[in-house]
Formats: sequence, C-alpha cells, structure tokens
Amino acid sequence: MDKSRLSSESVMVDPRQWVKKYADYLYTYAVSRVNDEELARDLVQETFLAALERIKTFEGRSSERTWLTAILRNKIIDVYRKKSSGPERQSDVTEAERAQNDFFDPNDGHWNEAFRPKEIGEEEDLLVSAEFSVILQKCMEKLPVLWSAVFTMKHMDDEVTEHICEYLKISSSNFWVIIHRAKLNLRACLQKNWI
Repeated sequence: MDKSRLSSESVMVDPRQWVKKYADYLYTYAVSRVNDEELARDLVQETFLAALERIKTFEGRSSERTWLTAILRNKIIDVYRKKSSGPERQSDVTEAERAQNDFFDPNDGHWNEAFRPKEIGEEEDLLVSAEFSVILQKCMEKLPVLWSAVFTMKHMDDEVTEHICEYLKISSSNFWVIIHRAKLNLRACLQKNWI
C-alpha cells in the first residue's frame, strides 16, 4: 500500500481510505449541524479536498479522524458565518421574536397558559431516542440561522463562548440574548411536539 510520508516522525496517512473510514462519520457530523443533507455532502467533499491540499502539514498530533473533523468544523463555521450575515438574518430574527409573543404575555412576561412548561419525563435514553432526535432537528430548522449556529456551537460542539462570538462576529451580550431565545424556542417546540 502506497502511503504518504509526512514528516521525519514517520506519520502515515492514506487518503485513499478516507472515504471508506470517515465519510459516514463526517457526513453525520455535518448534517446534524447544518440540517441540510446536500450541503453536508458538499462539506464532506470539500473537507477531503482541503485535507489533500494540506496533507503535508498533518503532523500526527491527533488521529486522522480528529484532523478531518477539525477541517470540517471550520467549513461549517464558514457556512454559519455566511448564512448569518445575509439580508435574511434580520427578517429571521424579527419573525422568531414575533413568534415568541405567542409564548409570553406581553404585559407581565409570564408564560401563556397554552405554552407553560410541562415536566419532561424521566426517560433516561431520551437524547438517544431516534424519535426525539428527529423532532429536535425539526425544531432546530425553525430557528433563525444565527440562533441555530450559536446553539449548535455552544451545546453540541461545546465551543467556548468567546470563540463563538469571534467566529460569528457577534458581541457577548448578543450571544447571551440569542442563546436564551434559542433555548426558549426549542423548549416550546419540543414541548409542543414531543410531550
């Protein structure tokens, strides 16, 4: 098997095996973050191409999979940045804020009775439930792009708040408003569709 030698430390990679070994994992990672199957496929292909271009810089400090995932993650952040800076950003936010008025009484800020939080069951495998995952994905699709990006980076990727603000070019106070509103909308959507 012809493998590429990348450094004096004999770090070996075999790009011909990447699709077989990592494509499914990278696709699942991407689609769970961009909620678009076609875009996820494109991002995985772009990841492999970028990795081929940078193959000589791979030093073996991480596994191939981790290295490829890091490249994909940066591509996903680029997508978030591009989508969240478009002209539809403000209309998405305005529409989502209007939808929030359904949840809360405008006079006192308390929950409207129809949307008052209900107890979520004690089911231990709730997060691994296929049905729950589908509903969560559908609820996330309803969020404005920027809100979805912030929520995904914070709660799915465990990204540090400062990095999210830097990547998406938002202020810290804007971040906290967005994350709060995203959680409220997701909670209401999950309660409506899951409980």
